[in-house]
Amino acid sequence: MYAHACRGYGWHAMSGHRSGRRGRNRMYWNMPARGPRARRGDVRAAILALLAEEPRNGYQIIQELTERTDGVWQPSPGSIYPALQQLDDEGLVKQVELDGRKAYELTDAGRKYVDEHKDDIGAPWETIVEAAPESEADVRDLGRQLFMALVQLSQAGSEKQVQEAKQVLVDARKAIYRILAEED
Repeated sequence: MYAHACRGYGWHAMSGHRSGRRGRNRMYWNMPARGPRARRGDVRAAILALLAEEPRNGYQIIQELTERTDGVWQPSPGSIYPALQQLDDEGLVKQVELDGRKAYELTDAGRKYVDEHKDDIGAPWETIVEAAPESEADVRDLGRQLFMALVQLSQAGSEKQVQEAKQVLVDARKAIYRILAEED
């Protein structure tokens, strides 16, 4: 039961509950990402900037933006795919087959557009990272470290160790909520 934690079941697998959200793009425990939201036009600009580098599919675009922002910006498929469709409708990108998969690349008109609007397009992921509080990245990093420890525990820990870790997590969750309940 505990080995499922590293297979995309999310945090709930550690407690024996399946979240029903298998395969979601959140790094851990299927929580929505917090932090700065992309401004209007950032998704479009990011797609154009990334496709100017090389052809990519929607999933690769999402992964690249998540990686370039250290997880601060995790665009959803619901924002990437409609933007790709709009860019396709405008004739700026086209679908191609890349390694047997559907991908997108800039058209000649798309390359011309990117060249003419380089300053406007820029690298929107940098703006989003700059707007994110540094403490948020620190907390995310600590969360990733904790999750990795839990994965190791779920794979190699004894039942006693698992029970002990569960109590530590319950206590930690309560302590974090106490912190949130305190007034500044």
